Amino acid sequence: MNNRAAIEIILQILPVHYILLYSMNQNDYQNINAKAVDSWVESGWKWGEPINHETFLKAQKGEWSVLLTPTKAVPKEWFCSFKNARILGLASGGGQQIPVFTALGADCTILDYSDKQLESERLVAEREHYTVKIVKHDMTKRLPFEDNQFDLIFHPVSNCYIEDVQPVWDECYRILKPNGILLAGFDNGINYLFNDDETEIVQKLPFNPLEDEQLYKKSVEQDWGIQFSHTIEEQIGGQLKAGFTLSDIYQDINEDGNLHTYNVPTFYATKAVKKA
Repeated sequence: MNNRAAIEIILQILPVHYILLYSMNQNDYQNINAKAVDSWVESGWKWGEPINHETFLKAQKGEWSVLLTPTKAVPKEWFCSFKNARILGLASGGGQQIPVFTALGADCTILDYSDKQLESERLVAEREHYTVKIVKHDMTKRLPFEDNQFDLIFHPVSNCYIEDVQPVWDECYRILKPNGILLAGFDNGINYLFNDDETEIVQKLPFNPLEDEQLYKKSVEQDWGIQFSHTIEEQIGGQLKAGFTLSDIYQDINEDGNLHTYNVPTFYATKAVKKA
């Protein structure tokens, strides 16, 4: 039996916080994270709760908002025209944004690596009687789409679950049409510095459990999944390196906690355009 087959068996029979102990292999951490997210959704994770019927109906009437980061709504002027627009929700499963875009008239595809997040998308689509293309795929791999396919990519905070973000930006550029829009949310790494009550700096950056065995063990014990901090060079610089033109940006804070109280910016959202 090969290593991946063994891991798949383990994933079926062990809780997530034990699953993580079975691999320090960089090729397997995305499978670990997918199972972790599944468990968070089952426990009532906010970002896995699909919108209700009333929210869908309001979106059809033009009353809507969506998030790329924890608290601040994305400016509506950041979006393209929704009517018949081809939109990809990249690692944005959970039934929160894609149903809104569909209600507004877009032709939507959702890509995620969590079964539970994709299940939420299916449930909303069935409830509201619309069709959405659902793709289970690891975004660290080449995306399963042809060049120049989408008018807009919506990519909420999720790069914290992958070690190398540059291939994601490169793939986004490839699959967007000329003048296509990339809307992305990401953290700036500050949250990874602090203890749980956000009163003391206890961890240096970069935060990378694959390079630090003790940090890996702590991530396992705390049920964090395998997360990574990234620099502004990796996030915004990476978009520019891929070929995008940065069009707009805003910062955001945590939903709650000590850093929230002090209004410390911990997240950014960007609008980038693939010029014709």
